[in-house]
This record gives sequence, C-alpha cells and structure tokens, in this order.
Amino acid sequence: MITLVDYGVGNLKSVRNALEHLGQKCRASSEPEEILDADRLVFPGVGSFGFMMASLRKKGSDAAIRDYISSGRPFLGICLGLQALFEESEESIGVSGLGIFKGKSVRFTAGKVPQIGWNKITPVKNGLFREGYAYFVNSYYVVPEDGSIIAAKTDYSLEFASAIQYRNITAVQFHPEKSGEFGIRILERWLKC
Repeated sequence: MITLVDYGVGNLKSVRNALEHLGQKCRASSEPEEILDADRLVFPGVGSFGFMMASLRKKGSDAAIRDYISSGRPFLGICLGLQALFEESEESIGVSGLGIFKGKSVRFTAGKVPQIGWNKITPVKNGLFREGYAYFVNSYYVVPEDGSIIAAKTDYSLEFASAIQYRNITAVQFHPEKSGEFGIRILERWLKC
C-alpha cells in the first residue's frame, strides 16, 4: 500500500490518480501509525513551508516520516515534500524542516516568481531521471550542502537542484503527476526501485 502524506493542503488527488493509473493502491493519511506502516511513502506538498511543518508536528507526522525514511523503504517527496527534507526555508524563518539533509530552501531572486510552467530537467547521474520537460510551480528551491545527492538540475535564472536521490530517498521540485507521459514514466521507474 502506498501512503500519501496528508497535512491538509497537499495535492493528493492528482498524485493518487497518477499512481492508480499505474495500478497502485493508495491511501491518504496524517496518522503516524499509517505513515509508519506504508510500503511506499509519497509526500506531495503545496502551500507554505511553515504551515506544512506546523501541521506535521501537530499530529506527530514529522517524527513518523523521519522514522519511515530511516527504515530504508522507498520515499518520494514532491515539491514542498522535497523542501521539507532540509533544515530550513527562507519562506518561514525560524521554522525547522525535517532535517534529513543539511541545507535549506531559498527564494528565486531573478525571473518571474513563482516559476510556473514547463521547464527542462537534466540528469546529473544515472538513476530514475531522463532529460525532458516537467511541470513546475515554485518560488523556492533547495540548496543541499552535499551536492552528491543532486540527481537532476534545471535552469531558471540560475541552475538549481530539481531532483535529489540518496539511498531510499527520491524527491523532486517539479510535479510528475502534472507532467504528462514524462512524469508518469518517472513514477513508473520509482515504483520499480
């Protein structure tokens, strides 16, 4: 069973539709025990970093996500679900992220903000990602301290990490569930890892 982390505003319906299109059974939950019980965990995120972290902490879901990740089972973070993996975000000063990785999310300082629309992703190492176009909606991007976790990059007034991979963790800044066939193929490859 794939569990989708539900903190009250995530883009659950389109992610669930994409995974069910691939033949997967899904449930959405904010309950720590259901997060810990997942075979695969997907953390789709939209909205505000501060609201997201407060919602996770209120239910104890933040600790459950960290424990799930440390179990070694497959994890996929989408958009804010990528940013949550880091220590902090300029969007919500003083609010701690999950702290799985050192680094933070920073705001674009050039170009139209937020970035909305299709943009090219370029893989930087072998893995789930292929070169192609994905759909983005983001004002912030992650800056990992450890560059070796970066799996793909994108250019939007500067080059930024649009995907990371480390052990059982995959996370993307774009929305594979809104990226047509290109995004479906990424989800399909993730389901096989």
